Amino acid sequence: MHFTHCYNSLQAASEILIPVPELRDLRQAALQRLAAEVALPLARLEAEFDGDAQRELLLFGRDGHKYVLLGMGTDYQPHRLVRVLRHYVSRKRHTLGPVVAVELRHVPTADQMEWAGAAVYGIGLGIYRYELLKTTPQQAFPLEAPTACIELLCATNGEAVVDTATREWRLAQAMHRVFDLVHTPSNIKTPAWLAEQAAAAAQRAGFEVKVYETQALQQMGMHALLAVGQGSPHAPHLIVMEHRPAQATQKVGLVGKGITFDTGGISIKQAQNMHLMKSDMSGAAALIGIMEAAAILALPVHLIGVVPAAENAVDGKALKPGDVIHSYSGKTIEVIDTDAEGRLVLADALSWVVRQHRPDQLVDIATLTGSCIRALGTEAAGLWSTNDALAEALIEAGNHTGERLWRMPLWDDYFEYLKTDVADIKNLGSKPMAGAITAAKFLEYFTEDHPAWAHLDIAGMALKQDDFGHDRMATGFGVRLLLHWLRQHVV
Repeated sequence: MHFTHCYNSLQAASEILIPVPELRDLRQAALQRLAAEVALPLARLEAEFDGDAQRELLLFGRDGHKYVLLGMGTDYQPHRLVRVLRHYVSRKRHTLGPVVAVELRHVPTADQMEWAGAAVYGIGLGIYRYELLKTTPQQAFPLEAPTACIELLCATNGEAVVDTATREWRLAQAMHRVFDLVHTPSNIKTPAWLAEQAAAAAQRAGFEVKVYETQALQQMGMHALLAVGQGSPHAPHLIVMEHRPAQATQKVGLVGKGITFDTGGISIKQAQNMHLMKSDMSGAAALIGIMEAAAILALPVHLIGVVPAAENAVDGKALKPGDVIHSYSGKTIEVIDTDAEGRLVLADALSWVVRQHRPDQLVDIATLTGSCIRALGTEAAGLWSTNDALAEALIEAGNHTGERLWRMPLWDDYFEYLKTDVADIKNLGSKPMAGAITAAKFLEYFTEDHPAWAHLDIAGMALKQDDFGHDRMATGFGVRLLLHWLRQHVV
């Protein structure tokens, strides 16, 4: 893929994509230049196209170019452009030519660099498809050709625009790999396979990775992680990734849930939609993508990314309801429900990263509870934090990237739900309510009283039914959010 920057004239594109906001003054600015190109009065264009979200209008100019107006709605922000262009390109990728342009000259000059990056990133996401296991070879899209080009029409520095575009294209390709991790079926995606993918990402991008297997996990005392995986022939792994630039002044610990398939264990799930449980490692996939992106961006932050990977299977050796297990922290856990396994593997990983690395800030990301979906639907992920400043920074990052968060309570009253007579804590609340909150309280118990910890429950956000594919598709939720947080609030 190549990128060019131009201001006064197009180079080679036959199709020009124009994001148009619904807000009248901004819409007028977007349409003024076009009016001359297509020989239509501005008032006529404004009447024909109101900029409503998801609306499109195709016009042909006197210069032979095809102009496509894409409605942005009232949410006129770069993250909306990512989504609008991804939707458009994913539907038109078979017919789009090898050179497309994006008109950004109507965007305020100070913002054009960010918008240019968003345009390239959205187009990059739009050409994604998961066809690795199909037997019929698929034809490459014109935009996948080595000579393909995206032209960016904007007023900012040309060389800087091209550099930004090149970076965002690489980040889009990294996100493709995050999608692939989630979509890969679990007869292939074992804990060992996931560790291999993390190692491949490390080799591509230039960060460190170390993998701990059964014997090492036993010696380390990762009892909860081992217990979750004991019913599977595929042994658990602990994947530790590290991005350690010399100039870093902050150390951040990131933990991603890596359940490669979740049957629910002995507390088995219903058959309906169980096939989607191959996505129960979406937190881990996001974390691998974040580590790769951090290396691509050369972020001056010391990152420790930890993935506790296991398969929660049904077997004679599987964990049983009523069992009491130990954990890395030394605390004992009564297992009430074996389908509440994600918090068990996270408990070991959180305690381990705090004790071994002492991060300044600690964030975990997990498809943890159906309760969070019932509370927030598929419009926002749940956020719990012991630190107001950290919570506010993450919420800002979510609003900026369109990966929204909603803060939930973490009051000590909820810990009463987790008390038990036979162990230090139980893994499921005693009341049939507040399930996402008690899950967060369970995790907090294993953070060693860390003063700046946040938990993101992305159960409703990681896999969505939309028009990018026939089935529910991975979203990569959390990658852009946490990258923006690291770049704006930690660096």
